[in-house]
Amino acid sequence: MSKLKYLLLLVLVVVSLITLDFASTQARISSFDRYILPGEAVFPEGIGYQPRTKDFFVSSTTDGTIFRGNLQEESANVFLPGGADGRTTAIGLKVDNYRDRLFIAGGNTGQIFVYDIHSGNLLGKFNNHKASTFINDVALTPNGDAYFTDSSDPILYKVSTNQAQEFVFEAWLDFTGTSLEYQSGFNLNGIAATKDGKYLIVVQTNTGKLFRIDIASKEVTEIDLGGETFTNGDGILLSEERILYVVRNRNGLIVKVKLSKDLSRGTVVSNTTDPLLAYPTTIAQAGKRLLVVNSQFDKRGPGLTPELPFTVASIPAP
Repeated sequence: MSKLKYLLLLVLVVVSLITLDFASTQARISSFDRYILPGEAVFPEGIGYQPRTKDFFVSSTTDGTIFRGNLQEESANVFLPGGADGRTTAIGLKVDNYRDRLFIAGGNTGQIFVYDIHSGNLLGKFNNHKASTFINDVALTPNGDAYFTDSSDPILYKVSTNQAQEFVFEAWLDFTGTSLEYQSGFNLNGIAATKDGKYLIVVQTNTGKLFRIDIASKEVTEIDLGGETFTNGDGILLSEERILYVVRNRNGLIVKVKLSKDLSRGTVVSNTTDPLLAYPTTIAQAGKRLLVVNSQFDKRGPGLTPELPFTVASIPAP
């Protein structure tokens, strides 16, 4: 055998081994259809995903614990203990994959937290100091700005950094007088940002309406859904090609919506459920699958018993 043929054969063998190892790794990554959250009273709500490491982070509404899991491991572990830094509950959260930061909404405490994703060190903590509030969910724009919904008070909050790289907290948008009218009950919930950083999309739980917010002008526009509404709309996910997923928690559904180019209109493509879902609250996308938080909120309260363990389901993206 000539030296050239030997080298070509060696290259083919190496490529084959790499391909087999990659395929094996992918099989291991996708081998779990659910991920276990330790604890008997977790009642999880939010999730954030880091594609580079395949880590995901989940919040506990009960005591503010933040769990970290990985797609290759069946069980998650405690990343931030409950109660630390005054974080007694945690709702929505998102990972800033460019800056390795974790943003957490603090529900009825009116608090917002920012952590280093590696060390777990607290980078920032804010409080709106309102008696009636529920900081619910968060969306991140490419420049690192974080926008937080409040389900009780018609304010959209913003956490950004100034030129000195210091965090700045502000009540960024008051919805009073806009097309987005707060009503009795649970109002704004899930929020997502477009990849170009121009728009935010929000869902109003009690009315089932979607709204587009122009970040530059702060103009609020109701998205025309052709008569459809998504009551009990919770977490939302804006995917590629203007596909929006809306989780309808009490309904146990994930609605797939195709948005128009200017995001002013939306058409329902499908409604998906799955036996693995248990009062789902929100989702994150991991490749071609959705990580779905099973809150079991319908099994919370006196005389009710959740089904253990608490889990994050992994289902094919519709």
